[in-house]
Amino acid sequence: MIVNNTNFEVLCETEDFIVVNKPAPLLVHPSVPGNPPTLLDGLKDLLAYDIANGARLSIINRLDRETSGIVIVAKNKTTAREFGIAMQQRQITKEYLALVHGTPQEKKITVEAPILRAGDVGESKIWVKQIPHPDGKPSITKFELIEKIGSFSLLKAIPETGRMHQIRVHSLHVNLPIVGDKIYGVNESCYLKFIETGWTKELESELILPRQALHCHRMSLEGVGKWEAPVPNSFKTCRAAS
Repeated sequence: MIVNNTNFEVLCETEDFIVVNKPAPLLVHPSVPGNPPTLLDGLKDLLAYDIANGARLSIINRLDRETSGIVIVAKNKTTAREFGIAMQQRQITKEYLALVHGTPQEKKITVEAPILRAGDVGESKIWVKQIPHPDGKPSITKFELIEKIGSFSLLKAIPETGRMHQIRVHSLHVNLPIVGDKIYGVNESCYLKFIETGWTKELESELILPRQALHCHRMSLEGVGKWEAPVPNSFKTCRAAS
């Protein structure tokens, strides 16, 4: 069983926005009725006074449920618009950490591979699955080797575009699947097994981690701030397994 972790950490707060470190597997916001508590639910509780006095929360950057790290949340329309424009103009820098299987052939790699939904060009048992495809949207990710850890590698990943699942798709594209990734890891059938059975010892032996080892480590916007979220303790599991 994978327990929902609602213990997010506040990294920075101003009158206009709040920056938090989201744990995995916490959903950022509700997707369907009956979802477990989400980050947005927790923020509404934390900022109840602000909301009672007119604050309106807007998630600026979303993370997948099983990705941890920095999430910026605006408290008013003006700030949400300013952050939104900065995102569109790629003024906000993002730096992720990814634990992957294997070792890159070069210290620095730039992956330029268009991405689209797999179901748009063929059959896919997983509706959300994305794949590299010539007809997809332009997508660029820069990877840099930070450390070799046995049969694993710790990479810095900088997405220069913001496609769905981009880092995960691009890491698999260069044969460096992210540890614990149920869709783009060593075997996509892990996702279907997980949906059917939940977390099992069999899945643990194959995936190692109950979450994908992808973490939004640093973000910055010139003139506004720089933020850093510490590396999750769960990443240390790979050191023990290496």
